[in-house]
Amino acid sequence: MSSYCGLPPLPEDMLRWNLDPVLILGLLGCAVLAMRSARPRSAMAGIAVLALAFVSPLCAISVALFSARAIHHILIVAVAALLIAHAFPARRPAHVGLGLALSTVTLWLWHLPGPYDRALADTLTYWAMQASLLGTSLWFWRSLFAAPPVSASFAAIGAMAQMGMLGALLTFAPDALYMAHAGTTLPWGMTQLEDQQLAGLLMWVLGTVPYALAIALVARRIWAQAAASA
Repeated sequence: MSSYCGLPPLPEDMLRWNLDPVLILGLLGCAVLAMRSARPRSAMAGIAVLALAFVSPLCAISVALFSARAIHHILIVAVAALLIAHAFPARRPAHVGLGLALSTVTLWLWHLPGPYDRALADTLTYWAMQASLLGTSLWFWRSLFAAPPVSASFAAIGAMAQMGMLGALLTFAPDALYMAHAGTTLPWGMTQLEDQQLAGLLMWVLGTVPYALAIALVARRIWAQAAASA
């Protein structure tokens, strides 16, 4: 068994692109569908973010550094999923609370040491992780965009809180949690625990930004509706 993105790279080998033809064909197919969406610019931006996550050197670096993996997951669940959901709006209101619960459980499940280590050691598990993270996040964002403003704001606050809580737990964990990164961080000038703390901070701070923006946009909708009815 080996990681889909290859062996952990050294810093001098960090510019390693993933040119998997199946992946590239899949992204091109998604780009064709994106052009038929309600908002093709948002859709294409979402596909570009997925390409950044899976084709760029970030794919390989995330095998060595858990902090890079944190950025990888943020791009998938909080940026690409948001953009694609905006381009493919739900046709009818969905239960945003269910979307929040499923996306939260999925994100936390894949950050448990056992499932996480397995995903980095086995290609099928790796893609199960990526597909479930993207799929449940799409569900959440589409249901949020279709929900009434008050429900949407509470859902965005809940999503931001769970991302921040997961980041805080990783930041303050007293020990390194993931065997997949044992020894892979040292060539990068960090202990495994330092890398894990950096990952937690990235999720705690950077990972909550898209949800904060969503809260601001929903608040703007509420304000506009109040002003229109005044």
